[in-house]
Amino acid sequence: MAVTTQVAPPGIQLVQAKSTKTRTLWYDAWVQFRKNRLSILGIIVLTLLIVSMLVGPLFYQVDPDKIDIMASELAPSLSGEHPFGTDDLGRDTLARNLYGGRISLAVGFTAMLIAMTVGTLIGLLSGFIPSLDGPLMRFTDMMFALPQLPLLLVIIMLFRDTLRSIFGPEIGIFLLVVFVIGILGWMPTARIVRGSVLSIKQKEFIEAASCIGTRRGKIMFKHILPNVMSPIIVSATLGIAAAILTESVLSFLGLGFPSDVPTWGRLLFDGRDFMTRNPWLVFWPGLFISLTILSINFMGDGLRDALDPRQRQ
Repeated sequence: MAVTTQVAPPGIQLVQAKSTKTRTLWYDAWVQFRKNRLSILGIIVLTLLIVSMLVGPLFYQVDPDKIDIMASELAPSLSGEHPFGTDDLGRDTLARNLYGGRISLAVGFTAMLIAMTVGTLIGLLSGFIPSLDGPLMRFTDMMFALPQLPLLLVIIMLFRDTLRSIFGPEIGIFLLVVFVIGILGWMPTARIVRGSVLSIKQKEFIEAASCIGTRRGKIMFKHILPNVMSPIIVSATLGIAAAILTESVLSFLGLGFPSDVPTWGRLLFDGRDFMTRNPWLVFWPGLFISLTILSINFMGDGLRDALDPRQRQ
């Protein structure tokens, strides 16, 4: 008796091969993320801004602190020596915005790292260890209740001169601003991480790890932390925008970086007295701040939708 075998057509075999392809969370998140046009636009704009701030001064080699009274308050002109114009002292506005963008972006990313580290650690401990949940969450509630902007102003006024004398005027105020913004911005991350940990620690693989005697620290950082990275990443993107905006507010109030260190917020502060006569002095830093905040917020919204488990089919 002959045995016959049926061979599937090539098209069906190709479909079966594609259906058996291993899917991962990050691949599905990328597929979902790239469908959001605003998020892709946000990535493009933010990348262009970062590249411009980092690479721009290498091509546009103009001293941002050079004073030329004879060229003061020039209007923006693409055909002239100063494409973005000059300020009241004749300093090139484009060079100062490029240099100030480096500092503003550095403040945003560094303060975000501090806030994410503190918030993730407190959220992990609070969600995984029941005895620490009450004290840590009450401490988080207390930090939430504090008025952040007045507290920022008080801390900077108290420690600004001390750090300037130790580390110098630029590094000292940078360390102070980054630390204060980061240490007062971890609370939302802690709440989000705690909620995720409370859900994940009830899963079977966490119970199995506990049953075989795995240490608590290893369970938290090896099994739970990788599974709560999605909300941490989303919170980090929004934290960068909040840190940049906070630094701009402090500099605009005159309590951030000194006058000889041009950040976007400081440029707004210096140009506020010339808004009616020279509006471009506040237009360019305001535009860069707005584009950065909008692009990061678009990215955060796209990541929130892409990393939502309910969107994964």
